[in-house]
Amino acid sequence: MGEYPSIFKSPSIPSVSKALVARWEKRLDALELDALADLVADTVYKERLRFEDEPGHDKEVSDIDAAAKAISQRSRSALCSAVRRLVRSYAHEIHHPFSTRAYGLATRVLPSALTNLVTASDPRRLLLRETDPGRRIAIHGDVDQIKRLAEKGTLILAPTHLSNLDSPLIGYVLFNSGLPPFSYGAGLNLFSNPMMAFWMSRLGAYTVDRRKRGRIYKQTLKDYSTEILRRGCHSLFFPGGTRSRSGRVEHSLKKGLLGTGVRAWQEQLAERSPTSDVFVVPLTLSTSLVLEAETLVRDSLSREGKSRYIIVDDEFSQPRRVASYLTRVANLDESVHVTFGTPLDVMGNPVDADGNSLGPDGEAIDRKRYVCNDDGQVEWDDQRDQIYTQRLSKALVRSYHRDNVALPTHVAALAAWRCLARQNPGLDTWRLVRVERSGRQLDRAEVLQEIQRIRGELNALRQRDRIRTSLPGDAEHLLETAIQRFGSYHSRPAIEARGQRVDIDPELCLFYRNRLHGYGLEGTS
Repeated sequence: MGEYPSIFKSPSIPSVSKALVARWEKRLDALELDALADLVADTVYKERLRFEDEPGHDKEVSDIDAAAKAISQRSRSALCSAVRRLVRSYAHEIHHPFSTRAYGLATRVLPSALTNLVTASDPRRLLLRETDPGRRIAIHGDVDQIKRLAEKGTLILAPTHLSNLDSPLIGYVLFNSGLPPFSYGAGLNLFSNPMMAFWMSRLGAYTVDRRKRGRIYKQTLKDYSTEILRRGCHSLFFPGGTRSRSGRVEHSLKKGLLGTGVRAWQEQLAERSPTSDVFVVPLTLSTSLVLEAETLVRDSLSREGKSRYIIVDDEFSQPRRVASYLTRVANLDESVHVTFGTPLDVMGNPVDADGNSLGPDGEAIDRKRYVCNDDGQVEWDDQRDQIYTQRLSKALVRSYHRDNVALPTHVAALAAWRCLARQNPGLDTWRLVRVERSGRQLDRAEVLQEIQRIRGELNALRQRDRIRTSLPGDAEHLLETAIQRFGSYHSRPAIEARGQRVDIDPELCLFYRNRLHGYGLEGTS
């Protein structure tokens, strides 16, 4: 098992803070006084807006007050000092020292405990030491290739994001697959769960506060990601930025942290690092159920959802709800699919087992020529790098859709939604989710016919390598499987059998059918 570099072994953060401030010093030297004042004013304004919604801590308020005073002074020295103070404060918030002791304990205890949690067929067996995840977590992809790449360079793991439970799930999969530890960004709201906060703060998590919108904070966060990648620390972040509110596979990615890969790689090249390679590994999560589905879909549908970037109070914040979800999901067959996609370089080209970048014709290409001159010197070009990151983003989205696994809950929800729309013609999505109870009762035979049609459509897509499927038996079996899975957790099941009819919850059906959005299927537009 690999080890973290020294940045994560230190019990303090002076080296991290010093490195981040040093990056800012170069920027500050290049800024005119007016641009520098605008930069600080941007952070002061946006932080004070945040304080209006929820009070800041004393130190936060003090730092912002000092920055505001520096603006009024119009002194370059005072403004630069204010930036340094803010960067040091952000560094302390973002970085958490890695604990080798905690990691050793976690690798001995947590994998077994989590395995028991997700594989026990009887809740009373959750304390038994079973170690075969078998039917509950299906891992796909060439893990051996990823292990080889981890020895040749630094990995960025880029997963899809469904639930706050994704991080411990991925951690388990990485350990169980024999992959090295990863640093990862975790939303500040996750640290509100005391147990999660204890482990995350010691196992490589760094804090991402999505409420902070100032340019200084956003750049410092990107600098932190670049710095740890440059130092050879494998890193994980969710390019979608946050959980998928709608339930869809990510189709538009945030490129801030994603772009730090190409920057870190160039810094390694410039330093003549012996392991100057950064590889990006797509990871697609497909689950039968989502813990926070009810809250997420409502947030997606509401007007407020267009402006809320983070949900503070959802099912994840309720320990009993989390325990109920995990216990009930433990009884499901094949409840989670984790698919490692084809590794990519930081420009979005696929790479082979030896780490060679491959062109459209499948032939190896020299990726250093993308960023170096004929003498092998790195040529820095931010606009060019943005284009490379855009290419990488598109390659990740294609991988996510290709490796998404269509499950019974997704297919049954899509079939029910099609029937609902046909039964209530002329209604748009927002009216369909509010249709009266009588309009939500569907003919079971019609739902089964739709399931059969969708299976045919998905089979055609699968043959063209556009999606994966895991669908049991015939239409009747698939519907019964979906009903059982929905009923095992949700207090208001997405689909519930009523003799020759089925009752549906339109909101939950919308959420789960959205997992098949983006494939040109009728009823997902």
